[in-house]
Amino acid sequence: MLKTLFHNSIVRRIGAAALTLLGVAIFVFIMLRAIPGNQITAGLGTEAAALTPAQKLALEQYYGLDQPLVVQFFSWLGNLFTGNLGFSSRAQESVLDLTAASLPVTFELALFSIVLALLIGIPLGMLSASKPDSPRDAFGQIVGLAGLSIPAFLLATALLSVLASSFGFNPNGQTFATLFSDPLLNLQQMLLPSLVLGFGIAAPIMRTTRTAVLEVRSNDFIRTARAKGVPPRRLQLKHVLGNALVPIVTMTGLQFGYLLGGAVVVEQIFSLPGIGRQVLLGIQQKEYALVQSTVLVIALAFVIVNLLTDLTYRLIDPRVRAK
Repeated sequence: MLKTLFHNSIVRRIGAAALTLLGVAIFVFIMLRAIPGNQITAGLGTEAAALTPAQKLALEQYYGLDQPLVVQFFSWLGNLFTGNLGFSSRAQESVLDLTAASLPVTFELALFSIVLALLIGIPLGMLSASKPDSPRDAFGQIVGLAGLSIPAFLLATALLSVLASSFGFNPNGQTFATLFSDPLLNLQQMLLPSLVLGFGIAAPIMRTTRTAVLEVRSNDFIRTARAKGVPPRRLQLKHVLGNALVPIVTMTGLQFGYLLGGAVVVEQIFSLPGIGRQVLLGIQQKEYALVQSTVLVIALAFVIVNLLTDLTYRLIDPRVRAK
């Protein structure tokens, strides 16, 4: 029975994910064309005004801009199912190759950032919850408020400027190195952006951890375990934190999904060739296929992360499986 319910739940979520991706595709397609200008004007600038009608028509045919919007949309959508994400005239590469190169960079950045956020947020949240309304709780709340309040671009710029000018430490000024080509340089280049993003994400994780731990600690089974003489460390890690994991995992999954598409500013400041920077450059050059396909890949990654998060807390908490 539980297996059937679990299977039906997964099928429903996959169906909802497909509808979400379709909605994202339609929204991005419409919004891009609502922005003034197109790939011709972005590439030629003021020289586009000097084009003759025949030249303009030829360029529109080359980029597929002469076709009705409905035809453009379904043509792009049909190409997606064949693995053709489009072509970037700026980079002279297919969007699939560009995405295959940039997605691992963003995924690595997101992974390092979320690990740092967990290492900061969970212990700080448990520390705050251990004694509410105390100086340690106030310290945790202040750190959390700072993480939520300080903009990532400001923290990134300040951190990069201070370290570069005072200590001469600026590994991001060099050509980006992958983890396999130069592991040491890659880790150095990922350090600062991961710290910036991790500090911002640690704040909601800390607040979620604090709230969840306080709620679990008020339950009767915690008082019973304490009365039976369970060691404090085991009580905190196994009984308290173990039963508070569901909201923490949910928040972590949401933040990780956000990182896959929301690290545009940090990638730009630290010159990381990630997928967010790819979208930014595509918008600047009005490369419709590049932006549409890349945003859809980001949305797909976000949907997959949410689905995996859902599966994870169903494994963590048996009470959720029956829902």
